Amino acid sequence: MQLACFHAIGFGQNRVVWVVMLFREAHTNDIPQIQSVRRSVKENVLTNHALVTDEHCRQFINERGKGWVCLIHSQVVGFSIVDLELNNVWALFVHPDWEKKGIGRVLHDVMVDWYFENSEVDLWLGTSPKTRAEVFYRISGWEEHGMHGDDEIKLVMTQSRWLEKRSRVRGTRPNG
Repeated sequence: MQLACFHAIGFGQNRVVWVVMLFREAHTNDIPQIQSVRRSVKENVLTNHALVTDEHCRQFINERGKGWVCLIHSQVVGFSIVDLELNNVWALFVHPDWEKKGIGRVLHDVMVDWYFENSEVDLWLGTSPKTRAEVFYRISGWEEHGMHGDDEIKLVMTQSRWLEKRSRVRGTRPNG
């Protein structure tokens, strides 16, 4: 999968500045930049870097599931990774300099589409309550299913809810 999008990032002097966003599957050589994005975020900050190692990223991208990246000027500015073994969104992050430009939405939708093409099992994630991430997931159709650990809420997406949501966006019926 490879998708190029154009986004207007600046206006002035009767001109628009456009940037090309390239979305594609993540590769092992993207891991240093994925880690850089993960460490740059302002919410869901990773305080112990040993909890998310390069080897973990490699396993999730190559063995346990799949990942996607968004590149701007050949730099990873966002990524998503889903785990087929635990039916879990392992990560979805966008560099703070590139937030609110639709990158997270594309990464989310491509990831969830792929997941439900490969599994019928409910997909879940954990996120901190009262964050922009929680709002993003709720708007995306995720529903709360209790707590995950002591400090995160557990959100779940069913295949039928996802297909219904996608059909409304595409203007088609879920099975047709």
